[in-house]
Amino acid sequence: MAFKEQGKKKPGIERDTLYFNAFTEDLFHWDNDLAGDSQRHLKINSDSRFFLGFKELALEERIFAYLERYADFDFKIDYEHWTITFSRSDMDHIKISRGEENIFIWCIFLAICELTIDGAEAYDWVRFLYIDDPISSLDDNNAIAVASDLAQLLKRGRGRVKTVISTHHGLFFNVMCNELKKSPHSHKQYFLHRGSTPDSYTLQATDDTPFFHHVAMLSELQQAAQSGRLYTHHFNMLRGILEKTATFFGFDDFSACIHGVDDEVLYARALNLLSHGKYSVYEPREMVGDTKELFRRILNAFLDRYRFELPELTAQTTSSPNTP
Repeated sequence: MAFKEQGKKKPGIERDTLYFNAFTEDLFHWDNDLAGDSQRHLKINSDSRFFLGFKELALEERIFAYLERYADFDFKIDYEHWTITFSRSDMDHIKISRGEENIFIWCIFLAICELTIDGAEAYDWVRFLYIDDPISSLDDNNAIAVASDLAQLLKRGRGRVKTVISTHHGLFFNVMCNELKKSPHSHKQYFLHRGSTPDSYTLQATDDTPFFHHVAMLSELQQAAQSGRLYTHHFNMLRGILEKTATFFGFDDFSACIHGVDDEVLYARALNLLSHGKYSVYEPREMVGDTKELFRRILNAFLDRYRFELPELTAQTTSSPNTP
């Protein structure tokens, strides 16, 4: 929203950015035919500039070229009534799942991006693409496929449009970085980190080595442990990291990550207790001295066993109060 408001400040420019975000998905809504229960269709908000040129340029082939990579259903657009019907095998007017609906809308966006890059007059106002987490309902396989397809499209559009991509999904972020760095171009990736005060943030450039969210969390926990500024919600964060690590290695329980270390039973019980109930992330309280020392011991035992290369999140950063 800050990016959108900044664009409005440009004199003489009504709009210059094509967005994909939660508002994009709201441009579509279902008519479930509650009376007949047979003619279900997705309705399009034809008043939005998002759909300029939609009818004249006949996007079905472009959309389907992407859709067939992710899904097994077909669709038909009624431009007179601005509706979309779906079919699968011999079943017509089906209602697709929420995940299938999201990927369908994403394919529409990709098709419109193609038109923009190809110089279609209906979208010649687009100077920027802003893409916010296009993989919210996708499994890891489709997240990789979406990132790869998007990267290829952005390479085609280099010089035509500039793109901002924001995501909290570590795998999507990593694939995008690896795909984009294969060709020479100027791009930067940043980790957004809350600064030392509640109203400030820092942007840490990750250069050529993007890191996953759990690695950034570990770095934050290590810094908190070293500074002594430890709160009860840090146990939730550490528990989450151990759960992910256990899943990666195929362990049945997160406690396997600290199996064999001294006081492993104490550590497991502490993590179980202190990551629940009144110690919830929604009610963070500063730990007392003994609890801080226990947290440090658990964290160090984990890091001694699993040698993560932790980035320095606060080095060489720029910060601006009240700026997202």
